[in-house]
Amino acid sequence: MIDMLMEQATAVRKEWSAACDSVVHNKPKFIKRTRDRMWFSNLETMEEILKAYRFTAEKFLEEDGSVTLSLCEIDLVENGADEQEARLNLGKAILEYSTDYYNEYESYSHAPNRKHHIPYIFKALIMDNPKQIGEEVECHVGKN
Repeated sequence: MIDMLMEQATAVRKEWSAACDSVVHNKPKFIKRTRDRMWFSNLETMEEILKAYRFTAEKFLEEDGSVTLSLCEIDLVENGADEQEARLNLGKAILEYSTDYYNEYESYSHAPNRKHHIPYIFKALIMDNPKQIGEEVECHVGKN
């Protein structure tokens, strides 16, 4: 079925400006080049798709009164004087990791223990705001 929706890369390339306008104002495109199959969309569409992916963390209250957040989807742990600071620190760590992942995409995305990070990486990169990322983390009480 999807093959019927595919546009040939040569046609898209010939009409690049029109293809971009179509993707931005109408709908995403499926593109085929030889054996390669691709998806071309605007960031708003991708952001909508990625809404289903949520960052969740276990929250630990430390003996010194600080708060530690352990991200469930990616092995990241951050601490702060309070939950707000811990969330901001975690948001920064998520965005930093996402940037590293994207810059080394070829190796990270093929690693079995990191492949499932892909939607979270793109979600963070599109959000591009550590404070907003941290605020969006759903926290659950962890067990010490």
